[in-house]
Amino acid sequence: MNCILIDDEATSRLILNQLCSEIDNLTVVAEFENATQAIKYLNKNEVELILLDIHLPDFTGFEFIQTLKVLPIIVLTSSDKNFAIKAYEYACIADYLVKPILLPRFKKTIQKVNNLISQKHEGDFLEKLVEKVSETELYINVAKRLIKIDIPRIYLIEAKGDYVNLKTIDGNYIVHSSLQKIQNKLPATLFLRVHRSYLINIKKIRSIEDNTVLINKDVIPISRSSRVELMNKINLL
Repeated sequence: MNCILIDDEATSRLILNQLCSEIDNLTVVAEFENATQAIKYLNKNEVELILLDIHLPDFTGFEFIQTLKVLPIIVLTSSDKNFAIKAYEYACIADYLVKPILLPRFKKTIQKVNNLISQKHEGDFLEKLVEKVSETELYINVAKRLIKIDIPRIYLIEAKGDYVNLKTIDGNYIVHSSLQKIQNKLPATLFLRVHRSYLINIKKIRSIEDNTVLINKDVIPISRSSRVELMNKINLL
């Protein structure tokens, strides 16, 4: 497994290099003191893991993640515990390590990363998470378990990099897919892409105001072109 280090502190990069050297089959292929350098590298190279400091001179770690077109597995490193909860909002983040990082804790993190990579490689696991079954249901694969989703109970699908957050009346699910791929598997009579990052169930709309729509408790932006299409789809008095 290859990885890169992004940390503005030379001492932290040295420690991370030493930790990585203790792990079989883990190779540090590059290290960077700022996010800009790392972005240039990732535009030309693929990596499986990024060890990423949250506090960087040009971006925060979270802002850096949002710039990436292809998301590898990411482990956040920081001396600040306050961002651990926020990290759970990102499906690509496998773990959150608080400095100083000790080897036993680091080994557990890498084992978690290895498990995720194994899932990704087994039978194109992450490439086939969403499979259409009929016009009323689809199955998603979560932790190697197929979960049936009733399509009418989906109210919102939000793009998050290489993942989507599929929100239903019964709960939310993070799956590795593009918004376009899921849209192709859903009935066009029921779902409309109102924004580049949002696909909504028009039957679950509670209200429309200006350039936003209220779905359940989520306020979603509507692009100008999508608003025209939305107005044509709803039963307007």
